[in-house]
Amino acid sequence: MPRGFKVIQGSVTAPLGFRAGAIGCGIKNPEKKRLDLAVIASDVPAVTAASFTTNKIKAAPVKVSQRHMRTNGIRAIIVNSGNANACTGSGGIADAKLMARSTGAGLGLKGEQVLVCSTGIIGVPMPMARITPMIPKLVTKLKSSGGDKVAEAILTSDTCEKKIAIEFSPGTTPIRIGAVCKGAGMICPSMATMLCFITTDARIDRAELNKATQAAVDRSFNRISVDGDMSTNDTVIVMANGEAKNRTIKSGTPAAAVFREALEFVMLKMAKAIVRDGERVTKFVDVQVRGARTYLDARKVAEAVANSLLVKSSWHGEDPNWGRVIHAVGYARATIKEELVDIYFGGLAAAKNGVAAETPLPRLKKVVEKNEFTLTIDLNIGTADHNVYTSDISPEYVDFNRSEYSALNVIP
Repeated sequence: MPRGFKVIQGSVTAPLGFRAGAIGCGIKNPEKKRLDLAVIASDVPAVTAASFTTNKIKAAPVKVSQRHMRTNGIRAIIVNSGNANACTGSGGIADAKLMARSTGAGLGLKGEQVLVCSTGIIGVPMPMARITPMIPKLVTKLKSSGGDKVAEAILTSDTCEKKIAIEFSPGTTPIRIGAVCKGAGMICPSMATMLCFITTDARIDRAELNKATQAAVDRSFNRISVDGDMSTNDTVIVMANGEAKNRTIKSGTPAAAVFREALEFVMLKMAKAIVRDGERVTKFVDVQVRGARTYLDARKVAEAVANSLLVKSSWHGEDPNWGRVIHAVGYARATIKEELVDIYFGGLAAAKNGVAAETPLPRLKKVVEKNEFTLTIDLNIGTADHNVYTSDISPEYVDFNRSEYSALNVIP
């Protein structure tokens, strides 16, 4: 943890001026009333930045939230699990707008001041008859201690809640950042299904918040992969309400540098938590590419290796198969020279200059037997680097994902 940062309790309601809560609507199944609808609200208008999926098929809430982001004074987020409201046509757009409007009405806001997010199964209409009546009740339950309820309500195939809050001082005034996220499957760089909501009581310039958010996303959520699939609903939202009353953070200042470090720390913690909780995974692997000719080449190689099913299968079998790694390097469409490629498992050389190194196989195997390890690929033709946090793939992943509609028993 960076010096001067302190982990605290409260997740998205740890920062001053935020309230949150959750309620059960039976969105996936009316017989099961787990928490599945949540609201995060700021007491005052918040400077807001967001990053959305780059998938050309975008869910209705993504489209609506992108439009609402053009409005100043965002005050709230409403999010549901159990239904993605994706590929649901004009009716899905109307449902997302109604969720925003109903939340706004309960909070005394305009619908455009509310962002909407959904996660769950694709192609099933939202059960609005079960959702709309619960929104007024939900907004009356918002509390300054309700952040952890949001972390619970947004889970789908996740096995654990993902949340964090920190306190730090970029100047003389303490500032807090809190976050919750969800994601376990459909995880791949370029806005890896995942949602992340971040709140801060920092007073910060809008342009700087946008820059800080995109930089942190690029170094965290855009560097993770579980299965190589990109969702229709991926969203990261950062709300800054200024309630810490600090001197406004502006680009190019020492305070901005500290804030960026803090925001990246929070996002990276959440991103890594998603990979560790990947659907039926057993390994967390940091794929590091060094010595590439360009940054793009480094990224191509890292992503090719991180997403290779053959490579991921060998990790699951605890096999230090560097041959599968180098074959993925070769098809990454990057500039490489086979005779220069070095590959290391946990710092131990598996290949040097494109051929087998002298490290005994049992030593390499001990590395991949661990739950977490580093795979380093040095192309030795430049100075650019990139890394991706990824996982293995297991037979249980296939079993878990082969019958979503029948297994989940979704009731519209």
